[in-house]
This record gives sequence, C-alpha cells and structure tokens, in this order.
Amino acid sequence: MEKQNDTKRKFLFVSADANIGDLAWQVKKEGNEVFYYIHDKDQKDVCDGFVDKTDDWQKLKDWADVIIFDHVNFGSTADALRKQGKLVVGGGVYSDKLELDREFGQEEMKSLGINILPNWNFNEFDAAIDFINKNPGRYVIKPSGKAQNEKELSFVGQEEDGKDVIQVLEHYKKNWAKKIKDFQIQKYASGVEVAVGAFFNGKEFIMPAFVNFEHKKMFPGNIGPSTGEMGTLAFWCDTSNLFNATVAKFKDKLAQSGYVGYFDINCIVNSKGVYPLEMTSRFGYPTISLQMEGVNSKWGDVLYNLAKGEQFTLNTKKGFQICVVVAVPPFPFKDPAAFKRYSEEAVVLFKKPVSEGVHLADVKFVENDWRLAGNSGYALVVTSSGTTVEEARKQVYNRIYNIMIPNMFYRTDIGLRWYTDSDKLQTWGYLH
Repeated sequence: MEKQNDTKRKFLFVSADANIGDLAWQVKKEGNEVFYYIHDKDQKDVCDGFVDKTDDWQKLKDWADVIIFDHVNFGSTADALRKQGKLVVGGGVYSDKLELDREFGQEEMKSLGINILPNWNFNEFDAAIDFINKNPGRYVIKPSGKAQNEKELSFVGQEEDGKDVIQVLEHYKKNWAKKIKDFQIQKYASGVEVAVGAFFNGKEFIMPAFVNFEHKKMFPGNIGPSTGEMGTLAFWCDTSNLFNATVAKFKDKLAQSGYVGYFDINCIVNSKGVYPLEMTSRFGYPTISLQMEGVNSKWGDVLYNLAKGEQFTLNTKKGFQICVVVAVPPFPFKDPAAFKRYSEEAVVLFKKPVSEGVHLADVKFVENDWRLAGNSGYALVVTSSGTTVEEARKQVYNRIYNIMIPNMFYRTDIGLRWYTDSDKLQTWGYLH
C-alpha cells in the first residue's frame, strides 16, 4: 500500500508545450498547492482558470516540494536539481538520449539482451534510398531527434520490395531535409503492437505494470495520418512476461541514471518473440489521463513518493480502461491560421453536468465556460473503466456523446482490436 499523507504539498509543473495540465489540475483538486509553467508561447493560455500559472518557474523552484517535468529535453536540468537535493519527477540526460537517439536506444536494448529488429541509421536520404534499392524489403521510416515528435513523418511501408518507402524518402529529401537530420530505417515485423510500462522511483519499478494498446492513426480502421495517439485501451497487471522481457531489464540502467517517472516500451509481438520499437522515458499523452482513470491512489502522494524514492504499490482498478482523444481542426497538423478560423475560443458544451471521465487537454476556463486554448486542436481526453472491454467502450462513448464542440472529431473504434489481439497474445504466452 502506498504511503498516504494528508499534508498539503507544493507542486511545480514545468511543461515544454502544455502537456501536463490535466495531472496538475488533479493534484490541485486533491488539496495541494500547484503552479504550472508552459514554455511554448502559443500554448500559454492552456489550463488558464484551472490551475495557477507562472511565467518564471525558476523563481519557484525553492518554493516547490516537488518539481515535475513533462517531457524529454529537460534531462540536464532535472539531473542538476536532483544533485541540489530537490525532489524531481522527470528524466535525465541518459533517459532523454534513450528516446531521442534511436540508434543509442536500440543499442542499449541490445546490450541488455532484448531482441531488436534489424535497423539502419542514416543522415542522408540518397544513402538510404541506395540501401533499399540494394536490399529490397518491407521497411519503416522513423525520424530521430526532435523530428520524431512530428508523428506524421513516420511511415510504415506496405510494399514487399520497398518501392513505396523509396518514394516517401524522395519526397522527404525535397521537402523535409532541413527538419529531418537523422532517421532510422527499420525492418518491418508483423504481429500485435502493444506497449508495457511502469513508474520508476529512481531505484526500482513501482508495480503494477501498465499494458496498453495505442491507436495512432487518425481515422477508424487505422487509416490516415499518424497523430501520436487517438486513443488507448489498457489494463494493469502485477506480473507479465511482456514486462519481464522488456521494461524490467532497464532497472539497473535507470537506477544508475537516477530516473524518476514513467517508462514505457512499445513492441511488436508475434509467435517468434517480442521486438521493441521505441521507448518513452517520460509521461505519455494521452496515457497519463488514462492512468488517472485507472489509479485510485492520490496523485500528489504518487508523485511525492516517486520523487522521494519510496517503495509503494499503486492502488489500481481491475478490468480495463479506455481513453479517446476528442480533437478539432487543425489537429494533428500545426496550422495556426486554420485553428484561428475554425476552432479558436470555441466553447466546450456539456449536455449534462460533467462528473467524471473528462480530462483537460488544450482548454481553459473563462467566464464559467470551458473554451479551446492554445492552437493545436487537441481538445479533450475522455476516459472510462469497465470489467470488460465492451463495458468500458460503452461508457467512454456515452461520455463523449455528452460533449458538444464545433467541428469535433474522434475515433469510434478504440478498443475493438482487443478481441483479435488478446487471442494472439494469449496463445503466444504474453498475457501471463
């Protein structure tokens, strides 16, 4: 059982581009003092009216009991604050490199005895095109560094000779050469895509583990551009062959680096084995909102105990949780003019008063209304729980039907993959 404490604590949330507001709001609702800093000037108004904001987080670092960083690229700052004795939830130089440098991440997994798919790293498009011409096959293109945040730039080839991947590389060479400096070509593997992760307290993993199935494409049926995430089905488990084969192997490396936060590995699983695709060494989005749906523990206590290096067990719900992203134009693309035209200041209306399952994304509270904020169009995350997948699906879509936003859209098939994926995973022995 985790250590509960009724003491009010002071939390400082530091965000690159307004990702962590939902967690900040939850910690505030639990009775703690919260300040929220957003670096991206276009996102500054996100969560206005929900949590107190600051334009200079450095002035509050001594005020805070716990400082929470929401993304990669804060690693050196977080490491320095820990050395000063501050309680910090967030990555470090090592964990940032795991996620941002695909070549390094793959080599680290290989060194720990984790199976990895054949992959090749390039910094020139012509060299990659020449490689595929000489080695025909089905491949996946994965940008490295900052460009990997542009999820629509990842491309999964469909042709067995790689001709479609060559076409995409030719296009990137003409239009994206300045943005994509380094990228990886990875051998395609068929199977079930599933991720597994757990929170880490600087010394060891906090159980249970979190098994989750992402739905990355924009439209139902897994069609359209990659968005990062349109929804997820998940459950918590105390033991998992999948966790032991992947995430658990990073315990000593993460402890040596002092990492504190959520750590997740996305994999392809088939009858031959588990093949990790990429690591997330930070909070996930909308994953953190889905985790809030499934965790009964107070999040202020969770964050404090993680940062303190305490051993505890998360109090989690049984069954399944589902989250669905509700978005408006121009999501998933960045187009401030389109946001201004179609979505700016749009009011979020609820047919019936909201009680649970509606999580903040890029919204604010103004004149007693929820309104869209920022300029991304990533509006809300709606969550639910159920003893069965069907029960969770029914509840999440009932909650969405209660919401009205002009031009809103969302996927209607989140969780349906479970019925085929679970049979395969059970047969292959990965749900034990």
